Amino acid sequence: MSSDTELSFEQAFEELEHIVSQLETGDLSLGESVTLYERGQKLALLCGSLLDNAELRIQQLGEDGTVSTFEPPV
Repeated sequence: MSSDTELSFEQAFEELEHIVSQLETGDLSLGESVTLYERGQKLALLCGSLLDNAELRIQQLGEDGTVSTFEPPV
């Protein structure tokens, strides 16, 4: 498996959905459930970060499609 930083949003989200599905079955041991839950938490954070980055990029786009530099208000 590739490292988390190499996962696309779609790959991370798909894995997260699979983990949720596995956890919902209730057929796992406590140890397996905890391990999957931890992995799911990492994937959820990664997905959130990727979405935040995409939102920031969209906000930085100018009307002409070029990326503008963000300058915080003084």
